[in-house]
Amino acid sequence: MSDGLDITHGGAIAVDPEALRAVATAMGRAAPRFADAATAIRTAHSFIVGTPNLSAQVDTVALWASGDRADVLHEECQTASANTLLMADVYELVELRAQLAASAIHDTAQAFAIDARIAQLEASDPRVNEMEQWLLAGWRDKRFEGLSEQLYLGPSALTGGSPLYLGAALALAARVAATGTGRLAPNATLSGSGGPVSVTPVKTGTQIAPPTSLAEALRRFPTAPDAQLKVERYTMPSGSNRFVLYAKGTQMSVDPKEPFDMTSNLELYTGQESASYAATVAALETAGAQAGDEVHVYAHSQSAMNAAYLSSQSEFDVTVQVTAGSPVHPTVGEDQLLIELRHTDDAVSSLAGGGSPGGTGSPDSLVVTRDGDPFDVLFPSHMMEGYTETAEMVDASGDVRLEAWLDKARELDEAVAIESTEYVARRE
Repeated sequence: MSDGLDITHGGAIAVDPEALRAVATAMGRAAPRFADAATAIRTAHSFIVGTPNLSAQVDTVALWASGDRADVLHEECQTASANTLLMADVYELVELRAQLAASAIHDTAQAFAIDARIAQLEASDPRVNEMEQWLLAGWRDKRFEGLSEQLYLGPSALTGGSPLYLGAALALAARVAATGTGRLAPNATLSGSGGPVSVTPVKTGTQIAPPTSLAEALRRFPTAPDAQLKVERYTMPSGSNRFVLYAKGTQMSVDPKEPFDMTSNLELYTGQESASYAATVAALETAGAQAGDEVHVYAHSQSAMNAAYLSSQSEFDVTVQVTAGSPVHPTVGEDQLLIELRHTDDAVSSLAGGGSPGGTGSPDSLVVTRDGDPFDVLFPSHMMEGYTETAEMVDASGDVRLEAWLDKARELDEAVAIESTEYVARRE
């Protein structure tokens, strides 16, 4: 993978609009101080020039120039504040349209309120609509950057085991992007039943502490032979339990009892409950998770789809969802922290259709993307190793929004006991 890293709030949204408005307000408050400084400098200049023998001791030319510079800073600060407010309006407009497009608002009164706010934003400045279109155009161009450089993607179940080449990958990504199939509506649910399944604990240990970085979390996936799932149970001082789930992606196996197979992939992507989803729920329940218990999920590929539905339809309280190479883009509430790692040259991630142009999740939620590498072959952009490398880059980025995730992880430091169990899931 290349080193280009892009961290946004999601889709075309770089940061939360309210965060932008806070910055704009701070700059607006600072602007008058530069005007005051310019006035004070010129007052001092007049005093010095008007005082006999004093001007010879002061560089009055430089002093006057500093007053001019303060005036320039006053103008620049005012302009930056106004432009930042304008960009916040554009981001909010994109978010509001995305909410309506995703049918996020079912209440008529709320829908009217959103329509009214959209009209207000559009009327506030003639540039808002134009900038919205410019923003969305740039986002659309970047969604699949690098995918065209993937020359050979290897055998694929989508093509009956035949090699999947560039043309098929691009056509698939374009068609999905147009239909929005990979973008899940709020409170999305699966139909049918993926069972019966069994989950067998194959490795149990005691963790020392919760993960302290995204990369460390992605390295905690199951290591026991054939294990697809790992659950850490944190017993808190109150006696309550919190759980952290690590779930592998598709397992390339011809064993009909393997629940994390291509059959489950296709079922999940078309909105049907898969054996892998049933197994994921069973593993959490076997580890002791009950309705209402807080769960953090780290998932790759197929399991990222399971994570999306765990947060939207299960009885667990999924407060953190970190996914790598997900074929879908979930719509989650503002009380959930969502971090999506996506490689723009990953054909599996492209099934999400580039995600939604509006942000989703808490204001600290992140969508992290990296550009492609022209020498990528045999599907490496989808592999966990590449996504772990991307996580390392996020950890090193210094992005302040990562503090929200770190705070959630640090809460687990209060646990009085930590137990880790890996599970092998099977179709029955």
